[in-house]
Amino acid sequence: METVVELMQKLGAQAKTASALMAKANTASKSAALRRLSALLRANVESLQTENAKDIARATATGLAAPLVDRLKLTPKVLETCAEGCDQLAAMPDVIGEIIGMKQQPSGIRVGQMRVPIGVFGMIFESRPNVTIEAASLSIKSGNACILRGGSEAIESNKALAKLVQQALTEAGLPAGAVQLVQTTDREAVGQLIAMPQYVDVIIPRGGKSLIERISREAKVPVIKHLDGNCHVYVDDPCDMDMAVKVADNAKTSKYSPCNATEGLLVARAVAAEFLPRIGAIYAAKGVEMRCDPEAWAILEGIPGANLKEATEQDWYEEYLAPIIAVKVVAGLDEAIAHINQYSSHHTDAIITRDHMHAQAFLREVDSASVMVNASTRFADGFEFGLGAEIGISTDKFHARGPVGIEGLTSLKYVVLGQGEVRV
Repeated sequence: METVVELMQKLGAQAKTASALMAKANTASKSAALRRLSALLRANVESLQTENAKDIARATATGLAAPLVDRLKLTPKVLETCAEGCDQLAAMPDVIGEIIGMKQQPSGIRVGQMRVPIGVFGMIFESRPNVTIEAASLSIKSGNACILRGGSEAIESNKALAKLVQQALTEAGLPAGAVQLVQTTDREAVGQLIAMPQYVDVIIPRGGKSLIERISREAKVPVIKHLDGNCHVYVDDPCDMDMAVKVADNAKTSKYSPCNATEGLLVARAVAAEFLPRIGAIYAAKGVEMRCDPEAWAILEGIPGANLKEATEQDWYEEYLAPIIAVKVVAGLDEAIAHINQYSSHHTDAIITRDHMHAQAFLREVDSASVMVNASTRFADGFEFGLGAEIGISTDKFHARGPVGIEGLTSLKYVVLGQGEVRV
C-alpha cells in the first residue's frame, strides 16, 4: 500500500512535469480548459450536491459548528458563481509572456522583464470546497501547476470538483497533472507538501490563524500568507460626515467574518462629538459591541442600547471576526497613522477625509497591503480589485502583497535583446 510520503512524492513529480507543459501552453488552450470547466460545473450540479451532502451529513454528525457547516455547502448559487469565475478568467488577457519595461542601454542591448509562471504552488485550505475551483482556475490561467490539499470535512466535495477540473484539462489538450488534489485526509500530507522544495515553488495557506502559523513555521518553501485582518477606518478632520457614517457602518457590519471587515475605528478629536453619536446609534441598533478608550466612552455612553466596554491594550491588536469594534479618539492624522502602523495587521486600512494632502500622506505612510481613501475596507478583495478572482490575500512584502490574483502567481525574469553586442 502506498505511504503518504510516496503519494506526495508522486504528486510532486507529476506537478513538476505538468508545470513545464503549462508554462508553454497557449492562451487558446488555457481559455478552452476554463470554459469547459465552467460548462461541466453547470452540467453537474446535481451530482456535485450528492457528494457535497455526504460531507455535510458527516460534519453535522460530528458536531461541526453551524457556520462552518454552512461554508461547506455547494448550493446552485455557489456553483454558478464558480462557473462565472471560470468564464471571466477565460475572457481576461493572458499576461504570460508579456514583456514590460524594455529599455535601450548605451551598449546597444535592450533590457526588459518577461512575466512567467511561478511553476508549482501548493495550496492548503479549510472548509470551503469552492476554493478548489478558485485555485484550479487561477492556476490554469497563470500557466502553473498546483497541488491542492483541502480540509478533511470537504473531502468528497473536493474530489468531485477536482475530477471535473482534470476532465476539463484533458479535453483542452492540457496535462491532467496540472491540478491535483491530495486525496487523503492524513495530516502527514500537509507536512510533506510544505517540505518539497524540489517540486513545490510556493505554498499558499488559506484558513485559520493556527493553520497559517503552523505552515509559516514549518515550511521549507516560500509562503504567501496573512495571519490576521485587523483593519481600520480613520475618520479625519475634515470629512464628509454622511460618507463617514456610511463607510464605517459598511466596513464593520456588512459581514463580520471576512478578513477585510474593519475591527478598529479611529476618529479625529475635532469631529468625534458629531460623528460618534451617529455611528454609535447604528452600531447599537445592530448589536455591535464597542470597546472604547475613555474619550470615546464619554461621547457614546448616552446612546440608548449601546453596548460599551472599556478597551484594553489587546483590543487594539484584535481581529474579532464578530460584532465587536474597538473605538479610539485620536488627535488627528499623525496619531491615526502611528496607531495603525503599531497595531494593525497591515492588511487594509482606510481614511475618510476631505483633505487631499491628508489623503496622500495616509496612502504614503500607512504600511499596509491595501490602503484606501473614502472607501470601505470590505473592497479589499481580488474580484473587487478587478483581478477576476483571488487565491488569497498576502500581508507579506516580498513578491505578492494584497489580494493575490493571476499576476501574484507569476514571476518576472529579465530578458535581453541584442544584435551581436559584446561587453567591452
